[in-house]
Amino acid sequence: MKTKNAGLRAIEDRIGYRFGSSDLLVQALTHISAVPSDKAQTYQRLEFLGDRVLGLAVSDMLFRAFPDAEEGELSRRLAELVRRESCAEVAATWGVSDHVRLGDGEIAAGARQNAAILADICEAIVGAAFVDGGAAAAQGIVERAFGERLHAPRRPLRDAKTALQEWAQGRGLPTPSYIVASRSGPDHAPHFRIAVMVRGMAPAEGAGTSKRVAEQAAAREFLVREQIWTADGT
Repeated sequence: MKTKNAGLRAIEDRIGYRFGSSDLLVQALTHISAVPSDKAQTYQRLEFLGDRVLGLAVSDMLFRAFPDAEEGELSRRLAELVRRESCAEVAATWGVSDHVRLGDGEIAAGARQNAAILADICEAIVGAAFVDGGAAAAQGIVERAFGERLHAPRRPLRDAKTALQEWAQGRGLPTPSYIVASRSGPDHAPHFRIAVMVRGMAPAEGAGTSKRVAEQAAAREFLVREQIWTADGT
């Protein structure tokens, strides 16, 4: 059996799992540019598997963590947790960047910090753990890596205008309307202030460099003010 190097052991320490087969972890860290003549030795197949395992593991976590949540909310939370940026952040916390196997061209292009590659590797490591230790091993890695993120989404789960419209419709109210309260600045750099109107309630205002941005800001202000949303958009 090959002796694991310190880099592989450090990654295992961070993910909280020891691989029986270190070759699987090496494969999960291998980009196609490192072995262009043998795709089977790259992370592509493991990423394919890991994507599905990650989705199932996170879905299970959400199902247990939010027993009163409806399907729509669970789906939005799932999409936020497994999106590319989230997976890339997880891979970065595992410290994989310095240990990714890349071709010289990719290294010169700065691919070690490429979010798409880091996200792929996150999924590939989950897939490798599934192959190496089964569902329980993969589930453990996912729970340790994504557990804190479960209750602290990095961005709103829905855009504010959609959330406000759904809230109003759920209460039998007309669709909220938006009016331009003010416009300033030159044509090439305008600044809008938009008010959102909901029947029977005080308007809320938001500002932005376009009407769309200002409308979203106004809707968000309304949702937070009325305690429909928390400040993080949940």
